[in-house]
Amino acid sequence: QMRLVESGGGLVQAGGSLTLSCAASGRFFSQCSMAWFRVPPGKERELVSTINKSGSETYYADSVKGRFTISRDNAKKTVYLHMVNVKPEDTAIYYCAATYEEPTRRAHEYHSWGQGTQVTVSS
Repeated sequence: QMRLVESGGGLVQAGGSLTLSCAASGRFFSQCSMAWFRVPPGKERELVSTINKSGSETYYADSVKGRFTISRDNAKKTVYLHMVNVKPEDTAIYYCAATYEEPTRRAHEYHSWGQGTQVTVSS
């Protein structure tokens, strides 16, 4: 496992932007596919985006496609989620997660999780 620490959450107005960061510890970050999940208030966890080990392939949930961008810097052992044109329905706790496998939509296949960062979008 590796330690993941998210940052960058906060309160933002609808239509605004926010960038989340997830910093990893350890030597194996570049060998991991990464993902962002979120848990909206009163709802179940949902996958937001994934990125493969090299950063060449990404996936986005339909709800965020065209508004969110996932990226990674393997030298800095950090994955980012850049969010633009945010909506109130983006309000959630956002978690990053790591897997040694190829990117997957299945949460149980991720072996390491961060503690989460709260994003609140006001209307």
